[in-house]
Amino acid sequence: MQRRDFLRSTAILGAVMATPSTVFGGSKAVGNKRVFDVTLNHEILEAGKKTRLWIPLPFIREYQSVSDIKFDGNFANPSVNYDAIPTLYVDYAEVAKPTLSVKFRVETFERNTDFSKVKFNPNEKLSPETEFYLKPTQHIPNDGIVKQKAEEITKGVKGDLERAKAIYTWVANTMQRDNSVLGCGTGDVKAILESGKLVGKCTDINSVFVGLCRAVGIPAREIFGIRVGQSRFSNEMGKADEKGLAAISGGQHCRAEFYLKGYGWIPVDPADVAKVRLGEKLSNDDSKLAKVREFLFGNWEMCWIGFNDARDFVLSPKPAEFPLNNFGYPYGEVDDNVLNYYSPKEFSYDYKSQEVK
Repeated sequence: MQRRDFLRSTAILGAVMATPSTVFGGSKAVGNKRVFDVTLNHEILEAGKKTRLWIPLPFIREYQSVSDIKFDGNFANPSVNYDAIPTLYVDYAEVAKPTLSVKFRVETFERNTDFSKVKFNPNEKLSPETEFYLKPTQHIPNDGIVKQKAEEITKGVKGDLERAKAIYTWVANTMQRDNSVLGCGTGDVKAILESGKLVGKCTDINSVFVGLCRAVGIPAREIFGIRVGQSRFSNEMGKADEKGLAAISGGQHCRAEFYLKGYGWIPVDPADVAKVRLGEKLSNDDSKLAKVREFLFGNWEMCWIGFNDARDFVLSPKPAEFPLNNFGYPYGEVDDNVLNYYSPKEFSYDYKSQEVK
């Protein structure tokens, strides 16, 4: 059964804008507006009696708005949940080649922090929504070796901003990107620190930042999303042709934020520091890398869009794999057999982004 445009963007945006304002605040989206038309095509190759798909959708933030959302395919029972983790769910009963196409436009604004205006208020009482990001998860404990390393890094450092900066600098300078890691990595903070092999990909590197922050009482979280356009800093961060068209099926990327009392959420991305260092064969002392490292503490270049901050959670309706580590990739099952979401070819999916000038 065809379901064309079964939810229009106005309905979705209305639900999202009802989200409590506590998710916003902090660093401002002040410039460098960019617009992208994104297409997510799925054609499931594995045969079975029942196929189910969960697709992460872009969330709404002050630095990112979504419009013109359209869905098409031979699916049944579609549903959209935009309450906490923006998700499109569809299923198929004995369909030879299940298909799903998702299209939307995203308008982004660069996130920038003016640290001359950042004031720390240690007396602020955290809201329950923010306190949530101090809690441990399966992959991000905040005790044991994680707390030990965090206290070692921040010893003698006073103030949450300064401690977050010390942790960021340690992670950005110490952790190395390993391109052999599958997908974005698992972000198992304890395992990484215990191994002594401080390597991984974006989820690994940014999860270490998040875990170390939480261990010293600074709320922090990962944001899972996907690169949609070319970075002005480096060819290592998003690639597009001369017309702005990017093949983004393998462009999933995790970023991070920490919460400063009295100010709000501040963006960081030590993982992209490691990516540029490896890709361009730079040392930590290189002037170009120093500029990238300085920018990525407090700023995000929005050639990327965010989906959610979910870690170690259960999708709805409940899938065969639970809890799910994170939700930056499409998730699918054929007769309870979990599809390989790390492989666009096997799954199969084809994602593209066109920058609108």
